[in-house]
Amino acid sequence: MKKYVSRAAMIALASATLGLAACNDPKDDAGEQQAEAIENSAEATADALEAKADATTGAAEEALEDKADKVEETGEKKAEAVEP
Repeated sequence: MKKYVSRAAMIALASATLGLAACNDPKDDAGEQQAEAIENSAEATADALEAKADATTGAAEEALEDKADKVEETGEKKAEAVEP
């Protein structure tokens, strides 16, 4: 019974998602894709900075971690500004 319920729920969710996607304006889709690309880029940069931070210690580590946080935060703000 559980499998039936979860499959039914997934089918319903997929149908609703596809239905909403069909109603989207192409301009909205482009904006959402651009926002996602901005966030992904910022996250990748932040991940690289955090990896460098892991390889260092002390003040340099903290500075890199702070920079990673700022990069990610800035990316989120830019993405929000672009998203419709």
